[in-house]
Amino acid sequence: MPIPSPTRFNAALPADCRARLMELAREVNLDEGTRLFREGGQADRFWILRSGAVTLDVHVPGRRAAVIETLGTGELVGCSWLFKPYVWRLTAEAVTPVRAYEFDAVRVRALIDADTAFGSALGHWVGEVLAHRLQAARVRLLDLYAPYGSGSSL
Repeated sequence: MPIPSPTRFNAALPADCRARLMELAREVNLDEGTRLFREGGQADRFWILRSGAVTLDVHVPGRRAAVIETLGTGELVGCSWLFKPYVWRLTAEAVTPVRAYEFDAVRVRALIDADTAFGSALGHWVGEVLAHRLQAARVRLLDLYAPYGSGSSL
């Protein structure tokens, strides 16, 4: 049996925190090709994928956008909603039809402020996701632009 990824929703948050968060969820369906957000835009929501795939890419001046990672079921799409100035640092696009839970960032931040245990758990989860994404971005950019790649098999 495979070990669940620590960045996936069900593995990362305690059951009580998942339940609290899901009280704020709205189910959405997104068509293939839908941009969930664009780098530089206002980060006012986030998603947890129920099915489908979303790519994260970063603008590279003078080149095509570099795809950093492809996200799947149970993964968090969007982290910038948690940190001021609430501006997207990447771009996200559905590469298949997607079913997701969508969350209003203002409502979730209010719950974080009101419930410190919830806020701590959610903050740790988002921190793990960010650490994972930073490493994925590093490896991907080295693979694309460094003379000998990253040297990693990730």
